[in-house]
Amino acid sequence: MKWTTANRLEGIGEYYFSTKLREIDELNKAGKEIINLGIGSPDLPPHPEVIQTLHEEAIKENVHGYQSYKGSPVLREAVANWYKKYFKVADLNPATEILPLLGSKEGIMHICMTYLNEGDQVLIPNPGYPTYTSAVKLAGGTPLYYELTAENSWAPDFENLEKSDLSKVKLMWVNYPHMPTGQRPTKELFEKIVAFGIKHQILICHDNPYAFILNDQPESLLSIEGAKEVVIELNSLSKSQNMAGWRVGMLIAAEDRINEILRFKSNMDSGMFLPVQLAAAKALSLDQSWYDSVNKIYTARREKVFELLDVLKCVYSKQQVGMFVWAKIPATYKDSYALSDKVLYDANVFITPGGIFGSAGNDYIRVSLCGSIEKFSVAIKRIQACV
Repeated sequence: MKWTTANRLEGIGEYYFSTKLREIDELNKAGKEIINLGIGSPDLPPHPEVIQTLHEEAIKENVHGYQSYKGSPVLREAVANWYKKYFKVADLNPATEILPLLGSKEGIMHICMTYLNEGDQVLIPNPGYPTYTSAVKLAGGTPLYYELTAENSWAPDFENLEKSDLSKVKLMWVNYPHMPTGQRPTKELFEKIVAFGIKHQILICHDNPYAFILNDQPESLLSIEGAKEVVIELNSLSKSQNMAGWRVGMLIAAEDRINEILRFKSNMDSGMFLPVQLAAAKALSLDQSWYDSVNKIYTARREKVFELLDVLKCVYSKQQVGMFVWAKIPATYKDSYALSDKVLYDANVFITPGGIFGSAGNDYIRVSLCGSIEKFSVAIKRIQACV
């Protein structure tokens, strides 16, 4: 019998980095020793107290059973306190407005599966995180891309959006600090986003994992008056706490939204390992010195990335934040894939082509800060030898 995949997989390819990492693995087996500067996977460990908490809790005999689908009250309380301290969102109810996730990426899928029917449209940034598109398509929705430009500070063009037919739009994905461009949010931008959602009754889904990286003013869309009426915010410990492999995220929204999403989520997974939740709560209780220490390292690394980009004759802003540097490529290259391939095959260095984030990224590349100073120095020398 011939087995065929479900129709929902039509037009859905394997995640770019999944295929690229396999290629890099084959190149390494051939002796190439590729330096991977493409992926935002923190190479630094969490705070020692976080690891110690995990150890102390994991050796207890009574913590290995199933956990609540809504997460530990300890973790939900820690999230509420974290949002109050750093994001100035003081009115979150940890019992009803916070839902821990097995990483925020799953939250993207949960939201789409909870709210989208066939024919529903979703506004998605271009450039933007590719998973937004995949999740929308898998849920039966239709992506409707809104282009971001450097000239408009990588913000939505609301005047242009207002001219569009929004009658079938149910969700809008936004992401600030923006990935891949590193654009910081402003209060004015957040106010416009909330007002747009309220006016058109569009559910605004804000993906906020980069708030602390090289950014001394973490911001939440939920800090805007009236936001809870139309906003769902995702956050994560992957970047801010160096806990990407732990898979700890969170979804914050009004109680009705939490209950709606829980109807789907509770049928997909069970609660996460309790010691991981308690260690995550410890991570969220860390003071400002933790973020300062991490950002001191990233600041030094970013200077090396600037040096690398200068060798490639790219143009970039030094004001961007987050775990990557976004840069416009020279006109001598056909597109971002051409530059990425040249650097990969001639210098054995992998840099992400901006085109994977949408057509508006075709003339850009993205370089990750997740590598040692020594690694960046070697990469620079290799690239200097081939360009």
